[in-house]
Amino acid sequence: MAHHLNTNKQFMVGNGILAFGVIFVVVIFVYMSMRLQQKKESERHFIETYSITLVKGFVGDSISLLINDSLISSKAITDEPYTIEVGRFAEQSALMIVDNQTELVSVFDLSENGGSYRFEKEKDGVKQLAK
Repeated sequence: MAHHLNTNKQFMVGNGILAFGVIFVVVIFVYMSMRLQQKKESERHFIETYSITLVKGFVGDSISLLINDSLISSKAITDEPYTIEVGRFAEQSALMIVDNQTELVSVFDLSENGGSYRFEKEKDGVKQLAK
């Protein structure tokens, strides 16, 4: 009696094994890339600093300074100019100046290179002065 080969069955088993192999390799690469990305983010340190100066119009106001979602300073301004220096701690940063009495918020983008920023308060809001 002749032994017949079932080529369709062999073909399907081979494709199934190949599919599981491909899925296994993809899972390994995704896992490795996620671990590598977490290590990079945890080791990231920034050397840039921001110098923020409130030049004119803030005396007597209670002001809060926030960078991203971190409170940097919250106090009543008694003399001008009021300067504070902060080290950069995030990939992108935005400065929020909040008037605690009126709860008006002014938002300004900060450069990735650090730098010096000067602000002036007028009747219609807080303005950033030219460098």
